[in-house]
Amino acid sequence: MTPDTKDLTLLGNQNTPYIFEYTPEILERFDNRHQANDYFIKFNCPEFTSLCPITGQPDFATIYLSYIPDKYCVESKSLKLYLFSYRNHGDFHENCINTIGKDLVKLLEPRYLEVWGKFTPRGGLSIDPYYNYGKPGTDFEEMARYRLMNHDLNPETIDNR
Repeated sequence: MTPDTKDLTLLGNQNTPYIFEYTPEILERFDNRHQANDYFIKFNCPEFTSLCPITGQPDFATIYLSYIPDKYCVESKSLKLYLFSYRNHGDFHENCINTIGKDLVKLLEPRYLEVWGKFTPRGGLSIDPYYNYGKPGTDFEEMARYRLMNHDLNPETIDNR
């Protein structure tokens, strides 16, 4: 372990707690060793699940998470367990994506962060909510505004639904 990872409790733990109710407290972070650099870290979660809060039926999505770290990076195993914690959580697609974004902004205080959920259709309609954040008072705030306005001008061909 290095000084910046000494507080991590999940990585390498053979007795991993799998919690299937929304649990933001499971998220862990470590120090960004490259704070002088602007760089993206990207995660894709193609097996995200949550429940419809009205019917209790499962919803499935691919979650795309990208961020430019400042002082901290999210520990990937804790992120995986956090996303698993939505398994039995009843919430609308839009709320899931906004909550994920806000939880990560609170944890990481990033320069920039975006979360895009691409949910599989139910009833013939898919919902793809998008959340982003740019650190106020920086160029990243303007970047967030620009990306929000332009993030889906040229939608990709969707072939996995």
